[in-house]
Amino acid sequence: MYGTQTLLALLALAAGAEFSGERAFRHTAELVRLGPRTPGSAAHARAVEYMRSWLRKLGAEVEEDSFEAATPHGPVRMRNLIARFRGSSGKAVVFSGHYDTKVMPASGFVGANDGGASAGFLLEMARAVSLRMRVHDVWLVWFDGEEAYVDYTPTDGLYGSRHLARRWHQDGTLQRIVALINVDMIGDRDLGILREEYSDPRLVDLIWKTAARLGLGRHFLNRRGAVLDDHYPFVELGVPAVNLIDFDYGPNNSYWHTPADTLDKVSPESFAVVGRVLLGVLAELERR
Repeated sequence: MYGTQTLLALLALAAGAEFSGERAFRHTAELVRLGPRTPGSAAHARAVEYMRSWLRKLGAEVEEDSFEAATPHGPVRMRNLIARFRGSSGKAVVFSGHYDTKVMPASGFVGANDGGASAGFLLEMARAVSLRMRVHDVWLVWFDGEEAYVDYTPTDGLYGSRHLARRWHQDGTLQRIVALINVDMIGDRDLGILREEYSDPRLVDLIWKTAARLGLGRHFLNRRGAVLDDHYPFVELGVPAVNLIDFDYGPNNSYWHTPADTLDKVSPESFAVVGRVLLGVLAELERR
């Protein structure tokens, strides 16, 4: 039997482990305030330091995965950021997203939803995960270089995820992964997440069923479409992976990759929806 003080402490811990859309929004706002976070820029370096500092406060094991990407603009140094929270099963669940912004000189593009939202979301997910009892390891990955410099091809775009998928394949890490869930553009005030067709269908079904059980199914659409994103290099190597993306951002997707992708288009409520669902999915994956 728990004593009263112990029980109160456990209840407080459980309450703190709930995902906060407001906190995710604040992290996103801090990153957007830095300006465009293009690889190699000063704002990009400050974003890495901001994220790394927060993760260390949470007690995460933090790794910087540095590499040189061969881009159409020449070689560029890039950095994935990986945070690990240990479990007991020897298996791992990965939550991922990108933090870079597309190179769009003199455009005014700050990438509040596209790059900012996924990075801010994962920072709050890290806090929530740090307070939970964990069966599986939980790894959070901030990918660099998701954006293509010219257009998405086998050699342009998805630089960070391609690099890490190859590395984890070579050292056997991929065999430990139960599921990889990638988030992208999930801060949209009018949240509607696509049923993405490169994604693992069983994992998609689990996410959609969890959303419905929580009364949040209206945000998880039946509309289908294939989107090349950071989950794809892992799909190619046999990892159960899914991409959660709202790819209808503004009328006819008109805010995407434009200066209109600003913080006022992003909502704490949308972050909260995705956070609640993914914590529910994590619990289900640990029960199985």
